[in-house]
Amino acid sequence: MAEHDSPRRGGPAPARLSRDLIVGTALEQIDRSGPQGLSMRSLAQELGVEAMSLYRYVHGKEDLLEGVVASLMSDLTSHLQEAEGEHWQVFLQTVAHSVRQIATDHPKAFPLVATRHPAAPWLRPPLRSVEVVNTFLTALTRGGFSDTLAVNAYRAFSSFLLGQLLLQSVVRGAEAGPAEEPLDEGGAVIPEGDGSMSLDSAPEVRRLRALLSEDRSDEEFEISLEALLDRISRDVSQ
Repeated sequence: MAEHDSPRRGGPAPARLSRDLIVGTALEQIDRSGPQGLSMRSLAQELGVEAMSLYRYVHGKEDLLEGVVASLMSDLTSHLQEAEGEHWQVFLQTVAHSVRQIATDHPKAFPLVATRHPAAPWLRPPLRSVEVVNTFLTALTRGGFSDTLAVNAYRAFSSFLLGQLLLQSVVRGAEAGPAEEPLDEGGAVIPEGDGSMSLDSAPEVRRLRALLSEDRSDEEFEISLEALLDRISRDVSQ
């Protein structure tokens, strides 16, 4: 059958497969356990099909991850297109908050948006798709920005969003890189995690641990965003 696969004996009922269903289910798995916990086998098991049937719709895990990123970026593109006719400050506010919404809703998936290869080598994450960058530059040039100012704003915004939101995602449970098991090589020290790490050699960190542990990402995001908009406004007025 082209659209569904026979379930394993005694297993769940077969899912009616499509690329959208597979990608959506993959995103749900990533939200729960991160990209490292995603596999074609675990995805097939959740969908109640044989793993081989997934390959009719995706070409393996890399294609699957690209599909997840494309799905997240398509939502961003629609939001930016709706704000394209607004004043440039309103538009940039929309950019920032729309990208942040992805990081807030999908903290474990956001590093994929932030770190996987963009659509072209001269694009920068997290504004990584041709559609998003085109909308961004179009909105600014139509709003009175010169080409140079529009590109400079794109670069500054990319750096701002990447730094702020990748950090936010890590604070909220994302892996900064591939999970690796430490090797026990004789007398090697095996890390036990931050929760049990001794802070005897870092007294200021120990003293301020409660403050350092606070999640103030909302406030920090707004302060940094306003500072960035003020800087761009000064550039435009010169």
